Amino acid sequence: MSVKLAIIYYSTYGTNHRMASIAAEAARDAGAEVRLLKAPETVPADVVAGVDAWQAQAEASADVPAATVEDMKWADAYLFSAPTRFGVMASQMRAFIDTLGGFWAEGGFAGKPVSAMTSAQNAHGGQETTLLSFYTSAIHWGSVVVAPGYTSPAIFKTGGNPYGYSHTQGAEFTEEAKTVIGDQAGRLVEIAQKLA
Repeated sequence: MSVKLAIIYYSTYGTNHRMASIAAEAARDAGAEVRLLKAPETVPADVVAGVDAWQAQAEASADVPAATVEDMKWADAYLFSAPTRFGVMASQMRAFIDTLGGFWAEGGFAGKPVSAMTSAQNAHGGQETTLLSFYTSAIHWGSVVVAPGYTSPAIFKTGGNPYGYSHTQGAEFTEEAKTVIGDQAGRLVEIAQKLA
């Protein structure tokens, strides 16, 4: 059975878009059918246009479809990736999650595996609290949280955490970082196959 994986990201300057793209490639290599999707932007277009790097990312990801409830219904598993803002997910991702109440009420998330990744401007900018606070939502949904734990040997080379890959904005995406992201995506696909 081919796992249908929705990878939903929000990215202001491109870090989480890159992480999601790396995960999508790894998940496809693991046999999953993948939809790479972005959380809709909630900030007014003139504000985005006023920040060169933000506008550049908006243009670079213009061809990526915005996630919908229909995508969530389609998927067997979910990987979320969003930057941390004051120790929780960026508001754009939270706003998308808030549109999923009807799907949750129908039991749509129940028993489906979920994993998450994040980034921040500095190494101690709230990555772990962002992931843990997101998993609270997944637990409310009745989803199965699939954190990577310390199952990837490469995580020790990246200074990673067991809750999900986290990246420091502006840092290079080393081969070890790509391996950790790929291992997390592969583990999610593997667990989804087992649950199915």
